[in-house]
Amino acid sequence: MTGNAWGLLALFLGVLLLVSWPLGIWLTRIASGNLPGWMHRLEAPLYKLAGTSAGKSMNWAQYALALLAFNLLGVAVVYLMQRVQVWLPLNPARMANITPDSAFNTAISFASNTNWQGYAGESTMSYLTQMLALTGQNFFSAATGIAVVFALFRGFAAKSTGVIGNFWVDITRITAWLLLPLSLVFAIFLVGQGVIQNFDSYKDVTTLEVNNYQVAKNGPDSQPLKDATGNAVMEDAKTDKQTLAMGPVASQEAIKMLGTNGGGFFNANSAHPYENPTALSNFVQMLSIFLIPAALCFAFGRSVGDQRQGWAVLAAMTVMFVIAVAVITPAEQAGNPLITSVGVDRASSALQAGGNMEGKEVRFGINASSLFAVITTAASCGAVNLMHDSLTPIGGLVPLVMMQLGEVVFGGVGTGLYGMLIFAILAVFISGLMIGRTPEYLGKKIESHEMKLTSIAILVTPILVLAGTAIAVLATAGKAGIANPGAHGFSEILYALSSAGNNNGSAFAGLSANTPFYNTLLGMVMWLGRFGVIVPVLAIAGALAAKKRLPVTGGTMPTHGPLFVTLLIGTVLLVGLLNYVPALALGPVVEHLMLWPMK
Repeated sequence: MTGNAWGLLALFLGVLLLVSWPLGIWLTRIASGNLPGWMHRLEAPLYKLAGTSAGKSMNWAQYALALLAFNLLGVAVVYLMQRVQVWLPLNPARMANITPDSAFNTAISFASNTNWQGYAGESTMSYLTQMLALTGQNFFSAATGIAVVFALFRGFAAKSTGVIGNFWVDITRITAWLLLPLSLVFAIFLVGQGVIQNFDSYKDVTTLEVNNYQVAKNGPDSQPLKDATGNAVMEDAKTDKQTLAMGPVASQEAIKMLGTNGGGFFNANSAHPYENPTALSNFVQMLSIFLIPAALCFAFGRSVGDQRQGWAVLAAMTVMFVIAVAVITPAEQAGNPLITSVGVDRASSALQAGGNMEGKEVRFGINASSLFAVITTAASCGAVNLMHDSLTPIGGLVPLVMMQLGEVVFGGVGTGLYGMLIFAILAVFISGLMIGRTPEYLGKKIESHEMKLTSIAILVTPILVLAGTAIAVLATAGKAGIANPGAHGFSEILYALSSAGNNNGSAFAGLSANTPFYNTLLGMVMWLGRFGVIVPVLAIAGALAAKKRLPVTGGTMPTHGPLFVTLLIGTVLLVGLLNYVPALALGPVVEHLMLWPMK
């Protein structure tokens, strides 16, 4: 890595620490209900309308049922709005109704905080669908993840109560007192940077140059003509017109980043100048992705009464994050050796000699683009400011690994921390076996029941990803979507299933996934990858809440020092990643060896 790359990374981490610390204090107050009186007065009518109250607590099963019911309702609403959007208002471009399979996939995608998009937003979704269905679900899916980690906080802190809070209270407070205010401030900032926010019709403008292109030639029956080999007959065309999409972009962009959602208004996502116009907006967007996950680490330490615990988890996340950035950035700076050493022509040789700029925005460059790629896949966000499909094999391996670790390196809002705490429980269990003691974490004994649930939570996602990949590469409909045969085509499928199973939403983009086969398969994987982990985590929270909190003694294993941080990192790497090594060897590792053959 160059000095500029290290400087950008240091600046990012420094500013992140500066802004996430005070937010962690506020998150602690939201989790505990220690809020100003006027906030309680505003909340009370909502709870009364819902038939509950701020003082009513739930056990883990009640909490899980409420959470599942709420998210199933969200799926139904988003699906229905897509299916009837042509008849609804705020559709100036007259976008057609979405097909059933695509609507199914998108509804689950946004409810599960995955935001996988098999469609181009600006040419598919109406303004109403974008701002009410998709943006609304961005708030609720993010709030759901934070609510689950709040429940786990209470499980560790409770003293034999057996209750973990009230889902309806948590979802209300997180949305009203955290996500909405932050999104409002961030949206205003984005508008100031040049992100559009309007309800105007799409604009037809005259370009400075005439664009020459080819289109398929139609016959008298208005069907495309084909030559003797079956290929479409093409004819030359030209135009000096371009249609510019308009819409309420800044409001969706703000919660897209803060809620680690990732679903953009435009198909180009955060590479589009209307979503991410400047280097400053790019830097702040990166900060916004990690802001709440980092703040939750500080809130965790405060909630369990030992701030060192939050620092330990944050340190483990930061070490793995820095290593990932230190791998991807030099790989992209080195470029493609086949082009650099051989050179297709002078222009491409010079370009690759300066690094792999293919698929990257010139206004961001390699350093900021590589950092963004790690942040968005570490945090289960899925927003992209470059084409991941254009990364070098090692560069593409890093985002894959970040997702396959379980999205625990900072991770999504809430999901990253509760995923890391699950690995922490496993780490203390392993260490307990090594020294012959009953494992404890934060004063709670970790016994067989908790370990069974921990195993389920850790194994659900790898099973979904690997089984889904196997189905896709065996099924005719799955192979039909591959545009690049060989190792890279396999990487594209593995990336898609890893993204869906870990609720990330980014893609390698060379895979034609907007088909009934992939929409159905990925939709199922997204739902199970989200709630197949959440339910065991809530069960663990309930089990811990029912246990006595043991006092710290001389024989208690410390879980806040460098030794535990090392043990936690080792557990994440060995247990979280080992499942995927054979699949990675068939994809990006083979691609890398093809570029850098052994002599």
